[in-house]
Amino acid sequence: MHIDTSFNEKPASLPNIGVGDSTFCVKAFELVPAVERALLMGDKARINIECIECCGKNLYVGTNDCFVYHFLLEEKTTSKEKLTFSVQKQQHKYLGLKKPVSELKAASALNRLIVLCDNTIMLVNMLNLDPVQSGAKIKGVVTFTVNENPVNGDPFCVELGVISVKRRTIQIYMVYEDRVQIVKELSTPEQPSAVSLDGYFLCLALTTQYIIVNYNTGASQDLFPFDTEEKKPIVKRIGREEFLLAGPGGLGMFATAAGISQRAPVHWSENVIGAAICFPYVVALDEGFVTVHSMLDQQLKQTLPFRDGHIMQEFEGKVILATMKEVYVLVPLPLERQIQDLLASQRVEEAIVLAEGAQRNIPKEKFLVMYRRILQQAGFIQFGQLQFLEAKDNFRKGQLDVRELISLYPLLLSSTSTFTRSHPPLHEFADLNHLTQGDQEKITKCKRFLISYLKEIRSTEVANGYKEDVDTALLKLYAEANHESLLDLLVSENFCLLVDSAPWLEKHKKYFALGLLYHCNGQDDAAVQLWVRIVKGELQDTTRPDLYEYVVDFLSFCSSQELVWKYADWALQKNQKVGVQIFTRRPVDEENAGKLNPDDIIKYLHKYSQAVTQYLEHLVLDRKIQKEKFHTHLAVLYLDEVLQLHSQSDQHSEELSTARAKLRSLLQQSCLYRVQLVLGKIKDTDLNLECAILYGKLEEHDKALHILVHQLKDFQAAEDYCLWNSEGRDLSYRQRLFHMLLAVYMDPAVDNDTLVMAAVDLLNNHAEVFDAVRVLRLVPGNWSIQLLCPFLRGAMRESMHSKRMSQVALGLAKSENAIYKHEKLKYKGLINLSEKKGCQLCHNTFSEPECVCYPNGILVHIHCAAKRNRDSASKQHFTKPQNHT
Repeated sequence: MHIDTSFNEKPASLPNIGVGDSTFCVKAFELVPAVERALLMGDKARINIECIECCGKNLYVGTNDCFVYHFLLEEKTTSKEKLTFSVQKQQHKYLGLKKPVSELKAASALNRLIVLCDNTIMLVNMLNLDPVQSGAKIKGVVTFTVNENPVNGDPFCVELGVISVKRRTIQIYMVYEDRVQIVKELSTPEQPSAVSLDGYFLCLALTTQYIIVNYNTGASQDLFPFDTEEKKPIVKRIGREEFLLAGPGGLGMFATAAGISQRAPVHWSENVIGAAICFPYVVALDEGFVTVHSMLDQQLKQTLPFRDGHIMQEFEGKVILATMKEVYVLVPLPLERQIQDLLASQRVEEAIVLAEGAQRNIPKEKFLVMYRRILQQAGFIQFGQLQFLEAKDNFRKGQLDVRELISLYPLLLSSTSTFTRSHPPLHEFADLNHLTQGDQEKITKCKRFLISYLKEIRSTEVANGYKEDVDTALLKLYAEANHESLLDLLVSENFCLLVDSAPWLEKHKKYFALGLLYHCNGQDDAAVQLWVRIVKGELQDTTRPDLYEYVVDFLSFCSSQELVWKYADWALQKNQKVGVQIFTRRPVDEENAGKLNPDDIIKYLHKYSQAVTQYLEHLVLDRKIQKEKFHTHLAVLYLDEVLQLHSQSDQHSEELSTARAKLRSLLQQSCLYRVQLVLGKIKDTDLNLECAILYGKLEEHDKALHILVHQLKDFQAAEDYCLWNSEGRDLSYRQRLFHMLLAVYMDPAVDNDTLVMAAVDLLNNHAEVFDAVRVLRLVPGNWSIQLLCPFLRGAMRESMHSKRMSQVALGLAKSENAIYKHEKLKYKGLINLSEKKGCQLCHNTFSEPECVCYPNGILVHIHCAAKRNRDSASKQHFTKPQNHT
C-alpha cells in the first residue's frame, strides 16, 4: 500500500495553542476531572496509573503496585448545565504479583475483567475483583486486544488477539467465564509490538512496518513503513474492517482490511502517545496537548492543554485520559451546539460539513429537522454576505418557508398573511434596511435575488401552501422594478391577491397590468373600463402602444355578451375596420350555441357601412356560409360601393378598380345571391362586364357574349367568360359556349375583319374544345388552310387522342371482363367437357359446349336436366344442379 504524505505541510511540533485561539477554535470537547489524586492513592506518592478500563458506569484503574481499583462513575449536570462526574470508590484488590498492571479489558457478558500483569492474562470478577476459581490464565503475553467484531457466534465468549513473548508469534484465544482456549497461532515476518483485531483481520505494527493479516486464510497485506523502535506505534480499530494508525511525518493514517485508505490522513503531532475516535473527530494525545481533528475535512478544530498525559482510551463513545495520578473524561459538547457556534462565527461550510457527518449518529427524522434548519440558517448568513448563489442553494435544500425570506422585505408580505417568523429565529436581521444599513445598491441586489428565487420556486413544491404570498410578492417586485416579466406573470396562471396587488400597481402607474389583474380575478368589466381610459388618454401608461387593438382582440374572445355590446360602439366609432374584429374573430361555436346571432350583428352594424361589409365578407368568403340573404346583401353592398365611386371619382381610379374586382369575383363565384335583384340595379348602368356575368348566371349566354364582344370589344374577356362559366361542367357544355362565341364572331350580319381575326384566334387557341366537323361547315370556303393550320393540327391531335383513349378504355374493359370470367370460373370450378364424354341420363355424347353439372360432378345435357327435374323420382338421387357454359 502506497500512502501519499503530502496532504499538508506542517511543522514537527504543534504551537502552544489554547482553547480560545480563534484561528481554528471549535469547542468540541471539555476536559472534566473524574478521579482525583487523593481518591486514588491518598498519601502514597509512589502509586502511578498504568491502565484504565470503563464499562458502563464502572471505571477500573490498574496501578504500578499491582492493584486494581473499582470506581462508580456517575454523570451529573449542574444548574449552569455543565457536566461533572461524581465518583465513588467501590473497592480495590491486590493481585499479588508485585508487577504493574499493564492492561485491563472488561467482558460484561462474562462478568469478568481481563487483566494483563507480569506477562500473564488472568480473569477476575468485575464486582469483587476476585480471581476465578478455575485459575484460567494465559502466560507469556506481551499485549493483547479484544475482537469487537467477533467471528464466533457465542455471546458468552470473548475473542482475544495476543502478542506472545515467543518471538514473532500471534495467538488467537477464546475466553469463557472460567476457561481459555487457544484456536490459532501464526508467525509474523518481524516482531509485532501493537495489535488490533476485527473479524478475521489482524492489524499489526511490526518492527519496520504496518501489515494486515487474515488469520483465517493466512493472507497478508503490507501497508506502509514505520520504525516502531524510534516512535510508539498506534493501532486502533475505528470501525468495521478499518483502523487508525500512527504514520510517518506526524500523520494519522486510515487503512481498511483491504489495505487501502478511504479517508485523507490527519496531520497531528510527531510525538503522539495515544489516539481515539469520537465521531466525527480524531482525538490525539501528545506530551502537552490534546488535539482534535475533523475526520470530515481533516482540519485541526481544537487544542486543549494537558500536561503529563500518558493514557487515552475510548470506551463506548466516551474518551478517558489519565496522567500518572489522575483520570479525566473528555466530554463532547452536543453536536448541535458545536454547529450553532460555527454558524455564530459565520463558518458556514464547516457547520454544514459537521452536520452532514453527524447523520449516522442521529435518528433520520430528528436529523432531517436539524439539518434543514442548519441549512436555512446558513442560507441567511450567506444572504447577509450577498452570496446569493450559495444562499439560494441552501434555502432550496433546507426547504425554507419562503415567507421567512419575503418577510425581510418591507410591505412585500401580503396584508392578509398570518405568518410569524420562526422561533428561535433563523437570523438576526430585522428587515432589509437593517441588513444593508440602507445601502441602495445592496437593496437593489437583494431584490433582484428575491425575484430570481421566487421565479424558480413558484412552480415547485417549495411554494405549496404559500402561492399567494409568492406571486403577490413577485408582482410587487416586478411593478417596482418596471420588470418585463410583470405581464408574463399576469397572463399566466397566478395567485396574486387582488386586495394587495391592485393598490400597488396603481401606485406604480401600471394600469395595463392592473387590467390584467382584474381579468385574472374575473372582473373583465373593470379591466376593459381601465384600458379604455388609457386609450382615451385619461390615464398614462405606455406599456402597450397597440392597446386599442388589444382591447378589440380581448372583446372578440370575451364570453360576456353584455360586455361586448357595451364597448362595441366605442370600438367601431374609433375604427370600423379594426372594431368589427370583435365580431369576425369570435369562436364559431358561439353561433352554434345561439349566443351571438349573425342576423343580430348585421342589424346592429347597419349604421357602420364599412364594418357591416367586412362582417358579411367574413360570413360569405371566410366561413363559406351558404345563405342567400348574406350573399345577396354582400353583393348589393359591393354594387352600392361601386356605383358610389363610379359617380364620384375618376373612371380609372385604383379604388374603383379594386371595388369592381371584388364585385365581379363575388358575382362569378357565388351561386346563392338573387341574380334578378342585382341585375335590376345594374342594368341601366355602364357596368357591362358585371352585367354580362349576371346574364351568364341566368344562362342567357348570348346576351352576355353580345355585351362582351360588341359593346366591350373585349375578346379575351369573352374567352374567359366561356372558361369560368363552364368550370365544373362536362365537356359538351364548354363546347356549346365556345361554339356560341364563335357564332357571335362569325355573324353574317356583321362584317368586321376584327371579329374574323378574333374567330381565327379562338379556333387556333382552343382547338381541343371545338367539334371540328361543325367548324369546317361553318367557316367560309375562302379561308386558307394555312390560316387554320393550328386549329386543324389541334383538332387532329384531339381526334387521335380521343380515338386512342377509347381504344385504351375498350382494352381495359375487355381485360376487366376477362378477369371477371376467370374469377367466375374459379368460383364454379373447372369442368373438362369433350365429345368423348356422354350424358349420364341419355348416354349420348355432347355436341355443344354447354351442359349442366351437378354438385356431385355428374354432367348432363341441359334438356335432359330440365326433363329430369320434372320427374319427382330424380330428386331422390340428385341435388340442385349448376349451369355451366
